[in-house]
Amino acid sequence: MDGCRELVLGNEEKALEHLEKAVHLADGAYLAGFLALKKERLNEAANYLAMAAEKHSRLGRYFSKYGISATMSLPITDEVSAHVGPDLRGVLLGLVEVYQRQERWEDAIACLERLQRLEPDDVVVKLSLAELLLDARPADKTNRQDGRFGRAGGTPEGREPGTASVNVCRKVVRLAEGIENETPVHTALLLYKARALRGLSLLDAARETLTGALHRRKARSEELLRALRYERALVYEYLGQRRRARSELEKLYVEDPDYEDVAARLGL
Repeated sequence: MDGCRELVLGNEEKALEHLEKAVHLADGAYLAGFLALKKERLNEAANYLAMAAEKHSRLGRYFSKYGISATMSLPITDEVSAHVGPDLRGVLLGLVEVYQRQERWEDAIACLERLQRLEPDDVVVKLSLAELLLDARPADKTNRQDGRFGRAGGTPEGREPGTASVNVCRKVVRLAEGIENETPVHTALLLYKARALRGLSLLDAARETLTGALHRRKARSEELLRALRYERALVYEYLGQRRRARSELEKLYVEDPDYEDVAARLGL
């Protein structure tokens, strides 16, 4: 496939031109979809990945025949990425990323719920769904609680910044049920569990979850560890432990003065 050759040579534009002529093949649609996503050509990416999903039983055949590795790195949250391959799981996770960028929240959730039915114990899928529910999806207009889940970059139109419904928080806690701190993906899911617990005003449980998550630092990115420490600082504030909260925030500020709203919380 000419597209694969150009991709190996680093010519992504030429590769995509060739691959767009091969989207009748499941593997061609897979590669074209991920390349279009990388180029922010979201409509094309959605179409190509949807085509790959329809032909998912044939995914990987061409790659296997010619010994081509087609593993892609996909951001799951701001702190964690995962590797996906040419199979239905990889295609649907790619579609989730496309739909999120298009603010097609219900389509993204439908993909993840389909994946959950197929692979109910997949921690990457659970993390992606938790992230979508708390950080991206417009919250329900009923049973809201102040959870301050919004990212520094803003929130989707139609969603009040920093709010999540009680039902959403409960769902995220259920997603993380029984999760141990085994890998960075597990750690990130524990972060979302703690955020949901805070949204439910279960502050002691949130603090314990974060402290446990911070016990393992090996292979965890600095960004993930900062997110855990920032969340713990917020929990300390909610618990009325102002001195401990400020101490945590000061350490974060020294490391990264522009991190989230740390400077504002310190009155700087």
